[in-house]
Amino acid sequence: MMCAADPRHGRYLTAASLYRGRIGCKEVDEQMLNVQNKNSSYFVEWIPNNIKSSMCDIPHKGLKMSGTFLGNNTAISDVFKRVGDQFTAMFRRKAFLHWYTAEGMDELEFTEAESNMNDLISEYQQYQDATIEDEFEDEYPPGAAMEDDIEVEDME
Repeated sequence: MMCAADPRHGRYLTAASLYRGRIGCKEVDEQMLNVQNKNSSYFVEWIPNNIKSSMCDIPHKGLKMSGTFLGNNTAISDVFKRVGDQFTAMFRRKAFLHWYTAEGMDELEFTEAESNMNDLISEYQQYQDATIEDEFEDEYPPGAAMEDDIEVEDME
């Protein structure tokens, strides 16, 4: 589904690049690494190797080569916010609600769906703001001794 979300307003959590036609694996890997290095601010640093590539030697009919890029970007939360705002305005007025309740849905299901969407929006915001230091602090809170995790053999 197409939607109006500017990926420059978010960060990529993961991505996939798909290529069809005569193209070398080494060339694809080098170019993907180059793209990720040039645009490192658009990728989260706490998920290493978050771009996966696949290649198919057989091109689409009428083309010599083609490429597709799929990405999970936190900018999609802007779309969810817009949809949520529109939903809230309509639900507050109970617009079109009778069509759904007549088919057996309960009003609480709409409230639960709204809550789930708000949770998703806040989760994407957490992912966008997260840093690699946050991951390290979760593992080793300030003041925790990291030596406990290291096994030392007795040399005697």
